[in-house]
Amino acid sequence: AILELGGFGVNVDEKRAMWTETVEQCLNMMVMNPYPGFEGKYFSMPCRNIVPKPMQKPHPPVWVACSNRETIKMAARLGIGALTFAFVDPAEARQWVDDYYRIFKEECVPIGHAVNPNVAMVSGFSVHADATEAQRRGEDGFRFFGYALAHHYIFGEHRPGRTDIWADFERARPALPAAGANRCIGTPDDLRQHLRTFEAAGVDQVAFIQQGGRNKHAHICEALELFAREVMPEFKARAAEREARKAAELAPYIAKAMARRRSMPPLADGEIPTFVALGRKIAAEGKATEQQKLNQKRWAEAAQVVLNDPAKKTGAAAE
Repeated sequence: AILELGGFGVNVDEKRAMWTETVEQCLNMMVMNPYPGFEGKYFSMPCRNIVPKPMQKPHPPVWVACSNRETIKMAARLGIGALTFAFVDPAEARQWVDDYYRIFKEECVPIGHAVNPNVAMVSGFSVHADATEAQRRGEDGFRFFGYALAHHYIFGEHRPGRTDIWADFERARPALPAAGANRCIGTPDDLRQHLRTFEAAGVDQVAFIQQGGRNKHAHICEALELFAREVMPEFKARAAEREARKAAELAPYIAKAMARRRSMPPLADGEIPTFVALGRKIAAEGKATEQQKLNQKRWAEAAQVVLNDPAKKTGAAAE
């Protein structure tokens, strides 16, 4: 959205190139010890060791938000997960999934040090034993989420601090399409049937939009508990077998993709620069004030202090 990009002075036409360059370097920072440094068109940084390193090795799975098929194709080429915000139906989802995995297998050159071949679809979410009550609780929140996205990205005119998107949404509500079982809003059976169609289409994950608009926290918690109790077990029971089958199928393609990856060469020990403390540098150049010279003397003396407790030496008498 222009509000986001413009606020940081980002040129719309260059945003993807900027994103690609910086994401690759951020992933290098998570893995390399030290990070060798980089001078690019949009990003530059000297040699540093970035800590702490992530617990997940080599780095956490990488995802990119996708609102159209072209971004999904880009995600496949870079070997990262596609998190789609297009609210497509299962039939269209199958086409998106097929495109993603075909490109991943044939063209992937990983941007990171590992790949994350996954497609996640975003959906609404409100589940209740009574379908009408599920819709009453969750439909407006989901429709507002979609309306607000469209306001910022497609059709809206926005005056910061003045535009009331909710008021605009309420005026537009009669013209907006309903959201029911086709958006994961309904009974446990409704959700189960809908999620099975996504599963059959090859979708790897579904992310629920449940916090939109004026949805109530208590209703969200009740829906999550009902979902976990009555809907999730069926899919969880199949998850391990599905992931194992997928991993086996993709293994040779992942190996080929990683072989195509262009790695940043690490620095040899002799190439790692040494950085002299600023105070020492100032003193060496004869620019230090008398106070700075005194501080340097104190710090040098402090650096020689005994760090071990003499009372803990072997054979020392205990008090």
